[in-house]
Amino acid sequence: MFVDEVLVKLIAGKGGDGCTAFRREKYVEMGGPNGGNGGKGADIIFVTDLSLRTLIDLKAGKTIKGEKGTNGKGSDRHGAGAEDVIVKVPIGTTVTNSETGEVIIDLIHENQSAVIAKGGRGGRGNKAFKSQENPAPKMSELGAPGEEVIVKCELKMLADVGLVGLPSVGKSTILSVISNATPKIAAYHFTTLSPNLGVVRVYEDTFVMADLPGLIEGASEGLGLGHKFLRHAMRTKIIAHVVDMSGIEGRDPIADYELILSEIDKYSEKLANKEAIVIANKMDIPESNENLVKFKKKYPNVKVFPISAAAVQGFDELLMYLNELVKATEEKPLYEDAQQTHALYKFENETPFTINKEGEIWVIKGKEVEELLLMTRFEEDESIMRFGRKLKGMGVDKALEEAGAKRGDEVKIIDYIFNFKD
Repeated sequence: MFVDEVLVKLIAGKGGDGCTAFRREKYVEMGGPNGGNGGKGADIIFVTDLSLRTLIDLKAGKTIKGEKGTNGKGSDRHGAGAEDVIVKVPIGTTVTNSETGEVIIDLIHENQSAVIAKGGRGGRGNKAFKSQENPAPKMSELGAPGEEVIVKCELKMLADVGLVGLPSVGKSTILSVISNATPKIAAYHFTTLSPNLGVVRVYEDTFVMADLPGLIEGASEGLGLGHKFLRHAMRTKIIAHVVDMSGIEGRDPIADYELILSEIDKYSEKLANKEAIVIANKMDIPESNENLVKFKKKYPNVKVFPISAAAVQGFDELLMYLNELVKATEEKPLYEDAQQTHALYKFENETPFTINKEGEIWVIKGKEVEELLLMTRFEEDESIMRFGRKLKGMGVDKALEEAGAKRGDEVKIIDYIFNFKD
């Protein structure tokens, strides 16, 4: 089954917990702190695999979760980091944050890798908090949560030339004649339900050609195979419009061509501005010559190549021209600003937290505040005191007062409710 779009929930591994421990030696009454740090949680890393042609493996597992790092132990023993989760995807996979629409990474190179969800850092053991003011801290941190995000993975197959056109105009036959591909060919609409790739050799050169699913009117709005076709056309350097010049099914070649242009233009200006040629197919049928004259008169500046895929005629000039055009056409990235990022948590006005009142409760939201809470051991008095100091240092107390909060009011972070105190 060809799958080219999936939603996947990623939960990177939580960091291991730090340890609160002290040296216990014979004849040593007050041993120092020796609690080790927790290990880092597992990252979730996407890696391109040349052998893959579909996202079906991702569809089988809708949630991918990383393992937690190992907890720290006494005697200065640090926990081990969890093994990263490697997710193999086809070349041409675009990974997008489904909530924000932000492109996280566009994976277009062989063996390219990207950390899509970062594992949480390990919590620090009590030895890490030792200082002159507090030589024997009785506190440690819990491991930080790993990043959690739902991503949309879209496969846009890579090809130099994309054959586009209405159903049954001969795209699959053309690809089978001039390349090593063996697409399914039959005399009915929508034979091609997924892109087929073929390697075309011209003397010492080669280029990749794709036979893309047939368009129908409304494809830009998702009708028929709609975006399934247009998504893959985005990757191609050159668009080769295949037009049935015979008109034997009551079709008008000019109207067919204009319909395709219209759908492409509605879908993407970038796609509409790609280098393009027209392949006038089925020239072995008598009606084709008259229609070709009309077509060239209507579009005098369009490069047209008359061929017959069925009779294998007219391919030499076409292939030599395409080969030179492929070499001369610069490959442009789909997402010029698609730098890998882990800014999966966005804050309004660049503030690290937000405060809203829901009923009688003040609700604080923000990655740093939430992470601080999740890493605090509330069974340790020193950890609770540190939690309060850190919140104050972040400006939470001041922001609550400015918002109108009074001492004794209830404050909520995630599912935890506290009283606002001095």
